[in-house]
Order: sequence, then structure tokens, then C-alpha cells
Amino acid sequence: MTKDEFQLIAAAVPIKPGIYKYYNADDKIIYVGKAKHLRKRVSSYFSKVSDSYKTQKLVSEIVRMEFTIVDSEQDALLLENSLIKQYQPKYNLMLKDDRSYPHVVIKNETFPRIFLTRKMIKDGSEYLGPYPSVEQVRLLLDFVKQTIPLRNCTLNLSKKNIEQGKFKACLEYHIGNCKAPCVGLQSKEDYDWHVQQVREIFKGKLGEITKHLKQEMMEYASNLQFEKAAIVKKKLEYISQYQSKSIIVNRKIDNVDIATILSNEDMAYVNFMMVVQGSIIQTHTVAIEKKLDESDEEILPIALYQLRQKFKSSSREIIVPIPFEFDPQITLTIPRLGDKKKLLELSLQNANYFIQEQKRKKTLLLSEENAESNNRILHELQQGLQLPEIPIHIECFDNSNFQGSYPVAAMVCFKNGLADKKEYRHFHIKTVEGINDFASMKEIVYRRYKRVLDEKKPLPQLIIIDGGKGQLSSAMDSINDLQLNGKVTVVGLAKNVEEIFFPGDSESIKLNFQSDALNLVKRIRDEVHRFGITFHRQTRSSGIIKNELENIEGIGEKTATELLKHFKSVKRLKASTEAEIAAVVGVARARIIAEGLKNLG
Repeated sequence: MTKDEFQLIAAAVPIKPGIYKYYNADDKIIYVGKAKHLRKRVSSYFSKVSDSYKTQKLVSEIVRMEFTIVDSEQDALLLENSLIKQYQPKYNLMLKDDRSYPHVVIKNETFPRIFLTRKMIKDGSEYLGPYPSVEQVRLLLDFVKQTIPLRNCTLNLSKKNIEQGKFKACLEYHIGNCKAPCVGLQSKEDYDWHVQQVREIFKGKLGEITKHLKQEMMEYASNLQFEKAAIVKKKLEYISQYQSKSIIVNRKIDNVDIATILSNEDMAYVNFMMVVQGSIIQTHTVAIEKKLDESDEEILPIALYQLRQKFKSSSREIIVPIPFEFDPQITLTIPRLGDKKKLLELSLQNANYFIQEQKRKKTLLLSEENAESNNRILHELQQGLQLPEIPIHIECFDNSNFQGSYPVAAMVCFKNGLADKKEYRHFHIKTVEGINDFASMKEIVYRRYKRVLDEKKPLPQLIIIDGGKGQLSSAMDSINDLQLNGKVTVVGLAKNVEEIFFPGDSESIKLNFQSDALNLVKRIRDEVHRFGITFHRQTRSSGIIKNELENIEGIGEKTATELLKHFKSVKRLKASTEAEIAAVVGVARARIIAEGLKNLG
């Protein structure tokens, strides 16, 4: 749309607060914006030629526009955010934050279990979160376990089952981690009170549970129940330790949010923190791609609104570094001194750390953008190992088993110093029984290079066998059987240390521990471990679920396979409802399976 074309419709643009939507020739929304005064804001796009190429490009694509009048700028912010989420216009700011965050679920049960999950099921359960990291959730859940007596079993604690005495108190009751609602030693009301305390803990509030435990300890002591009093005392000590670790500033700073922003020409980075009673209960940084050279004052309120929604913030005060327009019911504080200023500085440190981490990830040892560096490191590895050729193509093997069960192996492939994941391979061990890593290595090396030869594919310049001399010798048996000796270089890498062995040598080679060549070898080793362990877990899960399910009367291999394919693991199957199981195997078998799973525990 040109300036002249806009002048024809300018008088029709409202002069009230609201939302404007720009459409292109395909009648798609390409930008959504808010304004206190719609006519002034929209006119600014056409009144002068913008210095920004991006803004010029946006204006050139506008074919028509629509407006929605609202009562206030706050209402405009809400509507703008909703429309951006719905239409995702290409010129609007986008928070690069599409991960699946962990939640804590309070299951919809008579005596609710509480655990970590990434999957939200509409079954009436309550979900706390989201939380930026699994580690944070596990720390909180560990704290809950140490302080709140809740069950962690999967028993069906219906009123009927408890009254009929179907269960017995387990070890968790005897060590003070559970009050045994399964045998009627804890009422529903008391259990629900403790669940409420979990909610409070996840909000960072520990006052009520501390007061309750102190009272409980005194009652046990006055009744001469000193062992029980000692258990409660340990819980109080654990709370004290937790508080001393988590309190960052003055406890009087209660229920505030903190936000800082760092930006450059193309990106902005916003760190968001939530503080309750002096403790930071959430901290998270997002990257935002700029579309129209937006200022920090424009970006921060948009990011804050979305982050407060995501993390369910209810605070009425936000500590920020710059002034901007926001919800008038919320106080924006720009501190100059004191504890609030320290919190702002801490938030800024987190934003800086996030940026550095992003840069580090982009410039890892061998990034795709740095071919010259890749080549230098491969030359360094060639010289360090005295290889006849530059190891452009490297393959690395590792095998894995669990107490002799489900033996598997993995191979990763690196070309030009970069992981070539389409060439990764995993192997089920076919010819070896029991624990025999040497024989397993011989089998997989033979199978790999027999196939490479049959398919006339290029051989690697370097083969790394993870496991040291014994497995290297076994691998060389296969290399000799395939008449590849002298055509490839094979080395062994000792477990957990960076000693490299050549076949037949008694002494190892140690690359410089600060060298990029050694870092490359370690990276390849870590990658084969990761790939192998992931495959082994999948294989073990498949075996266990089939073994357990086939022990249920009336369930055969076919049904077990169907369930495995759908639910992936025994754990997920046990957490599923009978109706969800019925959708896979039918109502009759679902009833048998649900009953059988209860007996599995």
C-alpha cells in the first residue's frame, strides 16, 4: 500500500485504543499491532519513508487493514497477544521457545500421586508448572519427598479396597515417608492437606508446613514417641537446609517478578525470574527474533506478558531496567540500590549467560560454518596418531548390555569432523550368548564391514573401538577375516580415560589433553555412548514390557507387542486408564490387563 492509497482511507481509521491487522495480497495477516491512538500509530507507517528495510518491506506488502477498538491499552495488549498466537504473522516478534516443558502432575485419584511429566492428559488431574528444567523439578520433588508424607505406590486406593484390607503398609510407612492411607492410617482430609502443602512448596511457600511439623514434633515428644519426633526433626532440618540454599535476597521481597533484556540488531534476549519470600522459584531466558527493528521498550512488555502467562505468575510487581507501558494494575519498579537492584543484576547475568551458551553451541569444536577449523583439527589428529591419511571419515563402535540382558551395540559416523547421523547404525547381538563384550565386538565389526564391502561403499580412514585392548583385538579378528588389514586404521580407546592403543602395541598414545584433536575423539566417544545407551534403553523397555505383560494370564506376544508399540513402556502403560488401554486392545482384554497391572505393582 502506498502513501497516497492510505490517505484515501486515513479518515476511516479509529482514533481510539485498539488493534490493527495488516493483510497481504493472499489475504493473510502479516502483522498485528496495538496502539493507544490507532490513527496516529497506523499513519506513522505511511507518513514518512522508514530507515528500516524490514518496515519498508512490510508496508509494501499491505493490501488492506482491519481494526478492533478496545477500552484500554491493557485490553489491546491482551488482544494483540491472542491474535499473534492464533495467526503467527510473519512480521511479528516470535519467542524462540517451542520446547516441551516438564510439569508436576497431581493425579486425579482418591489419594493423589505426585510426579514429573511432560505429557498433559485431560483426565481431571492438576498440573503445576511449567518448569524450565527437569533438574529443577527433580530437586523440588526430592525436597517434597523428604518433607511431605505422600504415597509413591500405584495401588488402587479406593474406599472399598481399603475397607476390605487388600493392602499392607510397606517400608515407606515404617521409615516415615508415608502415613499408609492404604491401610486406613491416614484420612482423606489429612492426605489432601499434605497435597495442598505440595502446591504451596511449588509456589515457594514453606511457612505452613514448617509450623505444622514443629507442632507435630512437639506432640510426639510430649507423648514420649521419640523415634517419630526424631524423624520429624530431620524433616525440619531438611527445610532449613533447603531455605539456606534457595534464599537469594531479603525474605521480605515477596511475590515479585524480575525481567531484563539484552538486544542486538537482529535478536533480543529476555530473562524472566519469579521470587517468592526471597527465593527464586523460576528463572528462564527466551530468544526473540526481531522483525521490524523493535525497541527494547516494545519487546519487553510483549515477552513479559507471554512469560507471565506461561509460568502462571500472579505477582503485582515487576522489577525492570527500563520504563514501558504495561498493565496499570501492576507496579513496574526500576530500582537504583538495595536487594531489588541485586535481583535485577542477577537477572542480567542470567541473560548474558544464555547468550554465551547460544554462541558456544553455535561454535562448538567443529561447526559446519568453520570448515578451515575442521580441517586443521583433523590434520592435528592425523599427526598425533601418525595416520597415513587425514581421517576425513571416522567410525566408532561401542556395545552395551544390562546384567547380560538385551545385548546391543552402536556405531556412529563422523565425516569432516561432523556427526553424519544418517550413517549411524545400531545392532542387536545375534551370535553371542550371555556377557561377552569381546565376542560382541567381533560380531558387529564383521557385520558392519561385510555389508560395506558387499555394497561397495567407501571405508573409513579411522575406526575407533571403545573399550581398550581386549575389544580392539576382537575387532581386529574381524578386520583380518575380511582382509581389510592395511586398508583401514583401527585403534582402541580405553574406557573412561583417553589412552589410545594400536593393535599389538603394549604402550598407549596420549594426545595432548588440551588439544582440539583429543576433544574431537572425546566428542565421538560421548556420541557413541549416547546413541548406544538410548538404543539399549529402548530395547530393554521392549523386552521388559513383553516379559511382564506375557505373565498376565490371557495376554500373548501379539497383544504385548501392540501395547508396546502404542505406550512405549510399562511405566506409561501403568499410568494409563482402562479406557485408554481398551482403545488399543479392546474392552475385554483391557479389563484383564488393568487387573493384571495392579498385581505387577
